[in-house]
Amino acid sequence: MKAKPTESELEILQVIWQKGKATVREVHEALSISKDTGYTTTLKQMQIMHTKGLLNRNEDSRTHIYSAGINEKDTQNSLLKNFVATAFGGSSKNLVMQALGQGTPSKEELDEIRAFLDQIENEK
Repeated sequence: MKAKPTESELEILQVIWQKGKATVREVHEALSISKDTGYTTTLKQMQIMHTKGLLNRNEDSRTHIYSAGINEKDTQNSLLKNFVATAFGGSSKNLVMQALGQGTPSKEELDEIRAFLDQIENEK
């Protein structure tokens, strides 16, 4: 992975992964729904992300169009692997037990979890 995105960079990447490509204004408008941030802050952050290789930028038109420079699934896998290693001593079981203990999963969620576990077991 090129660079490990920060929390605020991940928020920007989430918008771009969802949209496929976006202008700074589009990203800023999406972010401003849930947080108070200035347009120039979003612009500067996206410029830095471009320099770090986290975003690609098409400069063919007056308005620059940004797309993700890193893959969503690969990024999630890398961040999760690092998180499990540092926060749970490398134990996926401890992570799952902690996550399930945080709330009350619905019957549908439990059914999906069981189906996923069955799928993993059948692949071995």
